[in-house]
Amino acid sequence: MQSLYRLIKNYGIVGIFIFFKLKLRLSRSISVPGVSHPIRLRVGTSDAPVFTQVFIDQDYSIDLPFDARNIIDAGANVGLAAVYFANKYPKATIVSIEPEKSNFNILQKNVAPYPNVKPVMKALSNEQEVLTVEDLGYGNWGFVTSRAGEKTTESAIVVETITIPQLMRDFGFDHIDIAKIDIEGYEKELFESRYEEWVPKTKCLIVELHDRMKKGTSTSLFKCISQYNFSLTLSGENLVFVNDDL
Repeated sequence: MQSLYRLIKNYGIVGIFIFFKLKLRLSRSISVPGVSHPIRLRVGTSDAPVFTQVFIDQDYSIDLPFDARNIIDAGANVGLAAVYFANKYPKATIVSIEPEKSNFNILQKNVAPYPNVKPVMKALSNEQEVLTVEDLGYGNWGFVTSRAGEKTTESAIVVETITIPQLMRDFGFDHIDIAKIDIEGYEKELFESRYEEWVPKTKCLIVELHDRMKKGTSTSLFKCISQYNFSLTLSGENLVFVNDDL
């Protein structure tokens, strides 16, 4: 019932219709007040819980002292955070990275009405390499990436990686306003090395850690962040770091 309360609080009477569409799985497409185009969700997947995080709990509703123009959305899943950012920051370029094919297909459909969202079907890493993507039982929102040769299931697929410095070069970013990082445990490698080129150039880092999937992710992140002048707050499951030097 907390979800219903939040929906009514955020969207008024329309929130009731959204609640029952989600609960009863009445539609694959949901219209949200303030969002310019309907959102596509898959029935019987983790899309509904992700929708809850983004549009009901509003985990990315963070007051920042600037108008974001350069956004990296790593671990984009089906594009719900990208849609949220595209509506909140219509002048921003949003680069959405998602390595898993079925998620990426829905991502493309959800962001198609937003020309400022740039989908990239690769895995984010701290170096150019080849990774495996596999389902270890966490559902569509929890495909786990690991280095090639470390796969544990026969269904694992191989994907190419891309680094944040390469994305910055590709899309002409001299800095990053928001970097949203939700990459199911690969935060460990991302913040372990080669972060000097982009972390100090990032105004806001939004990170969801996954120590339950891979031990050492939080240690890696905080070791990196401690070298710079960031302030920390919480928003839902996310750690929000704001760079006090930018």
